[in-house]
Amino acid sequence: MQTELKNKIAIVTGSYGDIGNAICEKFASKGIKIALLGRNLKKLKSQKSRLLEKNKTEIIILNVDVSDLDLYKNAVDSVITKWGKIDILINNAGITKDNIIIRMSNEEWEDVININLKGTFIGCKLVSKFMLKQKYGKIINISSVVGKTGNKGQANYVASKAGIDGITKTLSKELGSRGINVNSIAPGYIETSMTNSLSEKIKNELFNKISLNRFGKPQEVASLVNFLISEEASYITGQIISLDGGMLT
Repeated sequence: MQTELKNKIAIVTGSYGDIGNAICEKFASKGIKIALLGRNLKKLKSQKSRLLEKNKTEIIILNVDVSDLDLYKNAVDSVITKWGKIDILINNAGITKDNIIIRMSNEEWEDVININLKGTFIGCKLVSKFMLKQKYGKIINISSVVGKTGNKGQANYVASKAGIDGITKTLSKELGSRGINVNSIAPGYIETSMTNSLSEKIKNELFNKISLNRFGKPQEVASLVNFLISEEASYITGQIISLDGGMLT
């Protein structure tokens, strides 16, 4: 166990998704105390039980829509009340509502922007207040390679991820002098419930675009997160780190 991380306090949004859960499993194994944030209370409860079966740490669940400022503020206040600080914020909550631009509704646009981009903004705004006081913090935003490349049928999603990368670069400049590191991880194709539903033909076509000829694993995203919150990465900030198997090279 990395003793430097034991008893650190982390907030993870979208905690029960494939990537979010892998991050939480990694954190729990390191003795990090975790606040699990998500919109589905049943999934939060199930995730907490699974994590505590294997690990000795403390976990709380907070049923929150990250686009709701008041609910999110109450959640952050609950973490501070319980543990007195927040060391790590993982902005992982994200949704997709794909459509080509001429068919994309205002609702599809706003829903994705609100959860992905506004949720990241609110989380950073609320948590950085406490990190500034303690002169320490690690903020990691889960972005996407499509924020760099664009993707057909995903104007809303791509805009949200490109915006997240912009927030990352800006906050690294605003918060860096107070010992706060802010970085983005931009995954490519990762083995999730979404990619598992793809046909073998489509998977093989995608593999041909990836140097390593496979999809990444959620645990590989979690390993990069674990590195970025460690003291070994203390001089890394403001970076958009692609985790795509060489897809963009």
